[in-house]
Amino acid sequence: MIKIIATVENLRQAEELLDAGVDQLNIGEAEFGLRTPAALSYDEIAKITVLAHQRQKTVMVAVNALMHVEMMEKIKSFLDFLQKIGVDQISVGDAGVIFVLQRDGYTLPFVYDASTLVTSARQVNFWAEQGAVGAVLARELPKAELEELIKEVKIPVELLVYGATVIHHSKRPLLQNYFNFIKTDSQKEGKNREASHFISEPKDEQTHYSIFEDRHGTHIFANDDVNMMTELGSLFAMGFETWKLDGIFTRDHRFVEIVALFVEAKNLILEGKFDFQAATRLDEAVRKMHPFGRTVSHGFYDYDPTQIK
Repeated sequence: MIKIIATVENLRQAEELLDAGVDQLNIGEAEFGLRTPAALSYDEIAKITVLAHQRQKTVMVAVNALMHVEMMEKIKSFLDFLQKIGVDQISVGDAGVIFVLQRDGYTLPFVYDASTLVTSARQVNFWAEQGAVGAVLARELPKAELEELIKEVKIPVELLVYGATVIHHSKRPLLQNYFNFIKTDSQKEGKNREASHFISEPKDEQTHYSIFEDRHGTHIFANDDVNMMTELGSLFAMGFETWKLDGIFTRDHRFVEIVALFVEAKNLILEGKFDFQAATRLDEAVRKMHPFGRTVSHGFYDYDPTQIK
């Protein structure tokens, strides 16, 4: 069974994604979720959860922020809300939240999501022993390491097959500091995702790392977005059956159409019909739908592990 997870912007898009064949909706709000496509209200989270359950699908809510003391003081009310409305899973990266879940007897299943830190089967299995029902793998793992990891993990692991890869997160307001330094009005320039800012390497002006700032600090993304369409057959053969599509930079109906292409690939794989021609056709369709000005690749997948520092 292949499970497709997709991020959600709003209730309308949630319905479209379910119609497209998504198995799990990934949503979040502003205070406790990192890098979600939209900060949903509590009411929207509740409505999307009801909608998914009506379709016999599931919901995972992002609770993956780096929790400071003032956030931990408010986390219980949010967890109470999520448990009350019956969300199926939460994604958690902070050990403090896991401690609260266990100490206070919450029945919310959690997926361990510590971003770039989850790189080994040993680490995944440690969190499985602490109660995790799944784990989100770091995006920087090459094929050779994935092949070995999947043989050892004891719980399902989520792999990004489409979307942007965060490579740096700082709690500091780096964009605001930069605008202050060059004496530019940050209100005019904008700091959020919609401002579409990029930074480049000093010695390589062709690089274009997406950067934005929000209440959690500054987020910087890899040069290329990930598109694993042509490798889905190999990933399935290896044992990777939990696929994540992230629409943080691919908006609205365009994202839904891309998700539908991956659902088609899933169905072809399960029918034994996902050949080179089908993979090429679907890959070309994804590239046509991908936002103009953003490049795609396999990310770290094709790297020699010795090249990654």
